[in-house]
Amino acid sequence: MTQHSLQGRTDSELLWFQRRSFLQAAAAWTAVGGLGAVQAQERGNIVELVGDATVNGQRLRPEQSVQTGDEIVTGPRSTLIFAIGNSAFHLRQNSTMVVERGSSLSAVSLLRLLTGAVVSVWGKGTNRQIITPTLTAGIRGTGVYTEIFGAQNNRSYFCNCYGVVDLASGNDHEVSESSYHQAVWAEAAGDGRSSLTPARAINHTDEELEYLARLIGERTAWQITGKKGTKAQEREYGG
Repeated sequence: MTQHSLQGRTDSELLWFQRRSFLQAAAAWTAVGGLGAVQAQERGNIVELVGDATVNGQRLRPEQSVQTGDEIVTGPRSTLIFAIGNSAFHLRQNSTMVVERGSSLSAVSLLRLLTGAVVSVWGKGTNRQIITPTLTAGIRGTGVYTEIFGAQNNRSYFCNCYGVVDLASGNDHEVSESSYHQAVWAEAAGDGRSSLTPARAINHTDEELEYLARLIGERTAWQITGKKGTKAQEREYGG
């Protein structure tokens, strides 16, 4: 099990992949042929729903689908795992997210996180973004963790777990290239601008990324190379 630091989250939120219900759901997902078969057969794309969630204000049922253009809200002690196109998502409890449409119904162009947190794995592609109130991240093929903090949602945490991500917050811009966790805070500065500062790895694990990648037929960078590095920001900046 990957060691992880918790900040405002519980172990149970990070250990969803160990639940019997998820393992059964993932096995069923694989048995029907995974994401390709789901799309071809027009089946629901929800792998697991625990607790309560709504889509566009209507209660979501496990047999339904989440589509691009939808606004998704999860309630307390709830979790939602689903896949669209070549991307897979785990939306944590008390989160609000909009999945905006790309060139087709099954193509995600933009993930707009308004509150809460989401783990996401993206297959290769271009012109895709994750946006929070204080951060814009240009996504290629990667796995990332995004969470919003602060009473006014004015502080965002973003970890590029692997891949290449273009980050922008106010006047700050940087390109993150990571093979094993490189994280930043993006928050409003005192003069009203936003800024990027180094962060350590919190509130997510390697195993979460690995299970999401498996749902869409992908592997993480450390699974491909067979080795894990030191979490970049912890090494360089001491957390």
